[in-house]
Amino acid sequence: MCGIVGFVDKNIADKKPVIEAMMDTIKHRGPNSSGELFEGDTALGFRRLSIIDINSGMQPIYNEDRSKAIIFNGEIYNYQDVRKDLKEAGHVFSTETDTEVLLHGFEEWGIEGLLKRIRGMFAFVIYDLKTGDITGARDFFGIKPLYYYNREGTFIFGSEIKSFLKEPNFKKELNKAALKPYLTFQYSAMNETFFKNVFRIPEGHYFTFKNGKLSIKKYWDMEFKENHLSFEETVKRIDKSLRDSVKEHKISDVPVGSLLSSGVDSSYVTAILKPQHTYSIDFDTSTYEEGTAAKLLADKLGLENTRGIVTKEEAVKSLPLIQWYMDEPDANPSCVPLYFLTKLASRDVTVILSGEGADELFAGYANYGFHSHSKAIRVVAEDLKKLPKGIKYKLAHGLKKMPNFPGRLHLYESTAKAEEFFIGEARIFSEKEAADLVKPEFEKSRSVRDIVMRSYNKVSGYDDEVKKMQYLDFHQFMTNDILLKADRMSMANSMELRVPFLDKEVAKVASGVPTKYLLNSKDSKYALRVAAERALPEEWAKREKLGFPVPIRDWIRTKEVYEDFRKLFSSDFAAEFFDQDAILKMLDGCYKGENDDRRKVWTIYTFLIWYKVFFIDNGKKPDVDPQVVVPEDEKATEIVAE
Repeated sequence: MCGIVGFVDKNIADKKPVIEAMMDTIKHRGPNSSGELFEGDTALGFRRLSIIDINSGMQPIYNEDRSKAIIFNGEIYNYQDVRKDLKEAGHVFSTETDTEVLLHGFEEWGIEGLLKRIRGMFAFVIYDLKTGDITGARDFFGIKPLYYYNREGTFIFGSEIKSFLKEPNFKKELNKAALKPYLTFQYSAMNETFFKNVFRIPEGHYFTFKNGKLSIKKYWDMEFKENHLSFEETVKRIDKSLRDSVKEHKISDVPVGSLLSSGVDSSYVTAILKPQHTYSIDFDTSTYEEGTAAKLLADKLGLENTRGIVTKEEAVKSLPLIQWYMDEPDANPSCVPLYFLTKLASRDVTVILSGEGADELFAGYANYGFHSHSKAIRVVAEDLKKLPKGIKYKLAHGLKKMPNFPGRLHLYESTAKAEEFFIGEARIFSEKEAADLVKPEFEKSRSVRDIVMRSYNKVSGYDDEVKKMQYLDFHQFMTNDILLKADRMSMANSMELRVPFLDKEVAKVASGVPTKYLLNSKDSKYALRVAAERALPEEWAKREKLGFPVPIRDWIRTKEVYEDFRKLFSSDFAAEFFDQDAILKMLDGCYKGENDDRRKVWTIYTFLIWYKVFFIDNGKKPDVDPQVVVPEDEKATEIVAE
């Protein structure tokens, strides 16, 4: 796992100090070593976290005649098979790395031919020293990040935006249009980031930069098309695909562990992997607690489990540092436990496996049709879904207008078109609330509907509303929030986090599973849970989804945290963005228990912290080192399986 940076800029004569400053900014992504290349107007930089071929895998790596070079962040899990094909085609390898496989594969098959053959997570850039052409790609799901800036003769690319700040001709400017949608989605929801003129290379896309012109093209997308297999055969295929994926994902020349919560996704991966080390996290409050259940599962599986405890003081102290690592404001509270969890794991291992992606692939979110806890309502909802579309949609419009009653929301969302109500897994402020809260200069932005219809328009021919929602989350919430924080929080602690659910072959199986096997009156993610019973005790396979519960309400209602928040909300720069009286009233009410606007308060606070770090403190890394505690009486001891 690594970090990559680069630029093309004819106005910088001495490129070495610039590229080295950019590399230093992302040293956390690769603390083991660095490499660089200078040719004409181009400079490439690389930071390495050694995972495969530790002794000889330095980048950039060149082809046989040194006419092409590559820098690469990620892992190619089938690289040994691809390497064999390339050797048979006559290519000569100088290392044992998956990086070199990408380079020779590009030579042999071109960019599209290469991308069809590989299986993994990646962001890579290949430079042609003869022509000056640059070709790069981002993986199928967006597991690994890749950004670019292309303005006034300066082209910059890299793993993290903060490195761009070191390029003298990069113009740092706030993208004012990003704030209002962020307040609704809790993350940066548009293709253009919070930094003006900085964009993401979208997941499943590659780019070429030739003669000063940038072009971006899609090479892969998720397509849901139901198969006609029996439930038993479906379960068998899910289990086999995940077992195969975990086997591929555990390839490493350094120790591999796994993150373990009380939920089915990480538990399923852990039960298949059976690593020596597993890790769990809790807070110093009784409001939420997952570590005990995780420890019980580890005991049953005969695995070592280390449970960390995060205090309120350490959690709050970490927030500026977390937002510095994130690059863009992300108000998902689970950034906090994930940061500390990877910090805990980094004491023992360099690679960790986790369960991200299972909810999007196998319909695990309540919003897909599992709002009601009433079995009777669920049964009625299942029956209503079978109605002809015209009748079903008409019924939905009637339910929407009716006075509220228990189960109304569940019945409405089971009969309405997805695009009429579903914007993804996060909805903090309504669009009107956000517009009323921000100052006039921040009101102009893409509407929430415009943002989500970017995805919905691609699946307009789908009859299945759940598949539409899965597709939206796949390209919005998962890529821009879930996977972003997974990459940033693990790399913050120089850890490689791998996600076996997000594998091409697992996705192929998931795309064919009928919704009736995923959601029913019994459970969400039903087929996956049944498959998990082949590796897990039944009670773990059926555990309710908790995510990463974070006690932010408890924190905000303590005097010291409230005062810290209020100081920021009262600052002069906060008044530049928000109706200051409104945000202070919201915070005060949350502190006094007069409202439960904790997520709204947290979302505003996150943005203000991020803005302070990058625009007031000019991107300087916060000088804090938050700690996670392992209680003396709970220190992990290895358990021998019977």
